[in-house]
Amino acid sequence: MDVSVAGYLAPLLSLALLWTVAVVTPGPNFFNIAQLAASHSRRHGVVAALGVATGTVLWGLAGGLGIKTLFNAAPTLYLGFKIAGGCYLIYLGLKQFKRKAAIAPGAPAAPRQTYSGVYARGFLGNMTNPKSALFVATIFATAMPAHVPPLLLALAVLTMATLSFSWYCSVALFFASRRVAGVYDRSRQWLDRLAGGCYLLFGVHLVANR
Repeated sequence: MDVSVAGYLAPLLSLALLWTVAVVTPGPNFFNIAQLAASHSRRHGVVAALGVATGTVLWGLAGGLGIKTLFNAAPTLYLGFKIAGGCYLIYLGLKQFKRKAAIAPGAPAAPRQTYSGVYARGFLGNMTNPKSALFVATIFATAMPAHVPPLLLALAVLTMATLSFSWYCSVALFFASRRVAGVYDRSRQWLDRLAGGCYLLFGVHLVANR
C-alpha cells in the first residue's frame, strides 16, 4: 500500500512521542553516559551517546523488519539474549566496584578510556538490552502501519537515532559541567558504587525474570 509523504507525519509523531518517553526514562544507558561524562570528560560522554545512537539505528531497523515475530517464534533465542545482556550489565557493575576498590589515597589515577572503547561501551550497552528490542517492536506495532514502506522506515529510524543522540548528549553535557563534575569528584567512591549497584540490579533483573 502506497503512503504519501504527508501521510507519514502522524505515525512519525506517534513514534517520536513514544520513543521520547522510552529514552528519557533512566536506565543502563543513562547511568553509563552520566558516569563516563562525570569521571572522564564531556567528549567521552558524547562519544558514548553516539554508540547508543548507533545501536538505536540497528534496533529500529530490526523493529521495522519484525524482530518481535522472530522472538515469538524462537523464545529460546530471546531467553539467551536476555541472559547475555544481563551478564554484560553484571560485568559492568562488578567492574565499577573493582575499580573503586583498587583506588587508594596516593595511588595513581585510573587510565582514561579510549574513545573507541567508550563508543563500544555505549553501543554494547544498548545492543545487549533485550528490553530495547521489545520496546522498539512494540512502538512499531503501535505507531507504524502493518507494512512499513522503506522511506517511512528510514525516517522512523532517523527520528529515533536523533532523539537518542540528542538526549544522551544533553546528559553528557550536564554531568560533565564543572559544578556536577566537582560534586562527582568529591563523592566519587559512593557515586560510582551507586552506578555499579544500578548495573548489577538491572543485570540481575534481566537474568532472574525469564
